[in-house]
Amino acid sequence: MHVFLTGATGFIGGYILRELRRRGHTARCLVHNPDNRLAEEGPAVEKVVGDVTEAASLEGTLDGCDAVIHLVGIIEEKPAEDVTFEAVHVEGTIHVVRAAKEAGVDRFLHMSANGAAPDGVSPYHTTKWRAEQYVKDAGFAHWTIFRPSIVFGDAGDRPEFASRLARTLVALFPILPVFGDGTYQLQPVAVEEVAAAFVQALDREAANGRIFCAAGRESLAYTTVLNYITQALGQPLKPKLFLPLWFARPFVQLLSRLGLVPISIDQFDMLVAGNVCDAAAFYETFDVEYTPFLPENLAYLRKQRSVAA
Repeated sequence: MHVFLTGATGFIGGYILRELRRRGHTARCLVHNPDNRLAEEGPAVEKVVGDVTEAASLEGTLDGCDAVIHLVGIIEEKPAEDVTFEAVHVEGTIHVVRAAKEAGVDRFLHMSANGAAPDGVSPYHTTKWRAEQYVKDAGFAHWTIFRPSIVFGDAGDRPEFASRLARTLVALFPILPVFGDGTYQLQPVAVEEVAAAFVQALDREAANGRIFCAAGRESLAYTTVLNYITQALGQPLKPKLFLPLWFARPFVQLLSRLGLVPISIDQFDMLVAGNVCDAAAFYETFDVEYTPFLPENLAYLRKQRSVAA
C-alpha cells in the first residue's frame, strides 16, 4: 500500500516507517520542514509539507494514498505557541480524517493513548477520547485505534519515557524523589511491538473496527521501573525519598509553570494514576514478540548517556 504517515519524524513514527518499508509498503510522510530527516529515505519514501492543525495545508496531500496512519500527538501543552491538546489531538485529527475522506482513502489507523476516556485523568486523555470518536464515526471501511501505554526503546535524541527519567532524574540524584508511595503500576511496551502491530493492522481483518490496548504483558510498580533504569545505567540501586501526594502535587504545579521541573501537572496526574490495561487482545491479534521491560533491554540508556557525555 501507499501509506500517508503523520508523525513520521517522531520516536514511534520512525519505527513504523521502517516497518512499512520492511513489509514492502511505500510511504508519504507529512513533515513541518522538508529538511526534516526521516528514519528511512529513498524513492519509496516521499515528504509532503504540512501541519495537522492547519486544514488548508493538507489539501491534496493524501491523493493517491491507500491508507493513513495518524500518529501526531503531544504530551505537554504550549499555549503561548497555540500547541494545545484540543488543537493537536481533536482538531488535528478532524483535519486529517476529512482530508482522507476527500481523497477517497478508506483505511485509517489512529494512535490514541491508554486511559483515553470522556472522564479521563487529564485533558490529554479526554481529547484523545474525543479524537477516537471522530475516527470511529467517520465511516472508513477499515479502521483501527491503538491505545499504547508507556512505550520504550532506543529513541536516539528524541524524548522517550525511560531515557527522560534516566536523564532528568536517575542519573542526577543520589536519592530519588518519588511521588506518593511509588506502587502505582506501569505496563511498558516495546516500540518494535507497537510498530509491528500498526503495520499488520493495515490489512488484517481481525483488527478492523477495533480498539486495542498496546501494552506489555507485565505491570511494574513505578519504583521497580526506577530500579531497572538505574541498573541499565550501570549504577547501584539508590535510596528513595517518598513525597506525600498532598505535598507533591501543588509543588509540581507551581514549579512546572516556572519551567523548574521536567514534568507538567498533567503528566504528574497521569503518572500517579497508573498506566495499565488488559493487553490480551493485542497479543492475540498481532504477531509481535514480547520484549519485557528489564535492564538488559534498556541497554540503549547507557549508550545515550555516553554519547551525551
